[in-house]
This record gives sequence, C-alpha cells and structure tokens, in this order.
Amino acid sequence: MRLAALVLALLALGAAPAAASEERPTLAELEKELVCPTCRTTLDMSNAPQADRMRAYIRERIEAGDSKSEIKAQLVAQFGEGVLASPPKRGFDLLAWLLPLAGLAGGGLVVAVLVRRWSGTRPGAAAPLAAGGAASGGTALDGDLERRLDEELARFDG
Repeated sequence: MRLAALVLALLALGAAPAAASEERPTLAELEKELVCPTCRTTLDMSNAPQADRMRAYIRERIEAGDSKSEIKAQLVAQFGEGVLASPPKRGFDLLAWLLPLAGLAGGGLVVAVLVRRWSGTRPGAAAPLAAGGAASGGTALDGDLERRLDEELARFDG
C-alpha cells in the first residue's frame, strides 16, 4: 500500500513540470522535438536558413502565449508530420513505438529460455541415482553406464 502511494506521489511530481512545459514551452524544448524540413535534422542541430525561420516563428508563437501542442500543430499543418522528431503514437506510426518494445520482450524471452536450458535445472532433470549408484543428489544413470562406472571405481579401489 505504501509502495502504491509512493508511486502515485512520484507520478504527481512528474506531472506538474510536464504540464508547465506544455503551457509555457521553451525554444530549446521545441528545437529537440522538431525537424528541419530542409536538412532532416532536429532544429537544435540544424543551421539551415529554413531552421532559422522556424526558430523565429517558434519564438513569436511562444511570445504570443501558444502552448507546445498548438505550436507543433501549426508547424505540422504547414510542413506535414515529417517535421516531428518522433512519430505520432497513433495509426500506422504506432508500430514505430511498439515494435522495439516487442523486440525487447521477445529477446528477453529467448534469453530466459536459453538460460533455463543451459543451466540444466529443468524440472524433472535431477532425479536420485539408481540403486548401487554413487552419492545422492546426482542424475539417474542408465544400467550400462552405471555398470561401467562401478567397474571403473572397483578398479581404482582394488
């Protein structure tokens, strides 16, 4: 119960700065989230004239009191969704967000299966030795192997 309260408190603390950023964005925030249509790099990395014009436009819209979403929507209307540094989380573009997660989950599952297989601790793999065998806690031996082992041990003892 305490853990749930702690998680909720942390989420609430993270929501306040995110809401403030939405209402009063900075040029630096938007430069990282938008791409120059000319050189296809983020605005913070671009020195193209088009990027300079976009930065000036963003400054004007921030001064006018537009939110981050409004500024992005205006730029998308003007240049298309290619101006966004990350794809929208809807429609076909949702695959860009889900496929890496599915790949990580699949890779984790493969690693877990391989570790289990290589460790030799599968359920039922460790059975007591057959009668006349060596120490307990090993694996069961078939009759021929057990006989050969007994012969070898007898040769060393005698």
